[in-house]
Amino acid sequence: MTRLRKKAFIALFLFTLFIFGTMMGLRTLKPSDGFSDLAPGIEFAGERPERRRQDGKDLVVSPVHSDTGIGDTKVVFTKSDHDHSIFYDVHIFYYLWYGSPTMDSKYIHWDHVLVPHWDPKIAASHAQGRHVPPEDIASSFYPELGPYSSRDPHVLESHMSQIEASAAGVLVLSWYPPGVADNHGEPTEDLVPAVMDAAQRHSIKVAFHIQPYKGRTDQSVHNNIKYIIDKYGAHGAFYRFRSTTGQVLPLFYVYDSYLTPSEAWAELLTAKGSHSLRGTPYDGVFVALVVEERHKNEILNGGFDGMYTYFASNGFSFGSSHQNWRAIKTFCDGNNLLFVPSVGPGYADTAVRPWNNHNTRNRVNGRYYETSLQAALTVRPDIVTITSFNQWHEGTQIERAVPRKTVTRLYLDYQPSKPDIYLELTRRWAQQFDKEKGKWLM
Repeated sequence: MTRLRKKAFIALFLFTLFIFGTMMGLRTLKPSDGFSDLAPGIEFAGERPERRRQDGKDLVVSPVHSDTGIGDTKVVFTKSDHDHSIFYDVHIFYYLWYGSPTMDSKYIHWDHVLVPHWDPKIAASHAQGRHVPPEDIASSFYPELGPYSSRDPHVLESHMSQIEASAAGVLVLSWYPPGVADNHGEPTEDLVPAVMDAAQRHSIKVAFHIQPYKGRTDQSVHNNIKYIIDKYGAHGAFYRFRSTTGQVLPLFYVYDSYLTPSEAWAELLTAKGSHSLRGTPYDGVFVALVVEERHKNEILNGGFDGMYTYFASNGFSFGSSHQNWRAIKTFCDGNNLLFVPSVGPGYADTAVRPWNNHNTRNRVNGRYYETSLQAALTVRPDIVTITSFNQWHEGTQIERAVPRKTVTRLYLDYQPSKPDIYLELTRRWAQQFDKEKGKWLM
């Protein structure tokens, strides 16, 4: 009898231990958060609210996938000999300001000056002058195509092929009005038709990134928008954003929007403004740059439809800091605005700002990029922007780069990975973004 009780006690103990272990195991499990393939451990955010502009127009993107190429969640099969998709909710910043002697009679931008620090004491302790291509270019990396010209049709075709390979569906073109350029370049507006045609051959759409040219005002931007839509609006590559109500509008990014007072923007972007675009054939979705926290309310008061962060250096600004994205997204959701986070593979601009090493963000063989992409997807954005395809001065490019050593320079590179590693990572995460959106909308 004593032996039987002992056996029963042991059996009861083992059964209790089994139940306890099972319950503890179940407690450690969490519902699928949709990031299991690439980013385990990120918790699901709340329900995705609908958004309306101040003029009542719905700006929520359509969840429907199609091959029409209109709208920013659509997936298309490309028209080339490839059998893969690109995604119109992944936008990538593109620069058209490079020149070389073969096409432009001189180097443009590759010979960029070393920008002096505003403090003379700090400036005195760093190199000055300008770069001397082709051995010494204004970048910490060296492009596979060499110091190319943006006017070279072979370069343009290679760029579109690379962007297609990355699965980014919208090229966001850095744009200046006709006859106007940045402080270190030449006018490039005459190249836009070639970009549009090349993009269309690869099923890529083109949006415009309005730069802060000298004399830019709300009135001049009114004229710019009218010019762009009149000249390019009928082109097959011209990007338009589709809302759930079926409304389709061009989307414009406005760089350094904070340089113009919100009161002036309101004259352009609110229904009662003195030269309002709202409700006219030139209406659109206008996305402003958020750098400092105070810019959120300025963007709202100015009548913008959303905000983007641009900078690829996490921690550089309020807007570019990943830790602030959820708060910015909450603000945008509460005020019927789009939030468009910008992610990049790294940041290294010391080739043009030699005193700015503290803002360098090393690529860590792609891990920095994936961390940024993961942070962006966590806040459930409608659109993600990539900074950049080819901003070589700031080292944010995902364009193919190669190892290079000259007498005076040792360039950074993507080794031990291949030159197209960042194109591949972009495609992988674009596909993941598309999968996540499908789950968010269920």
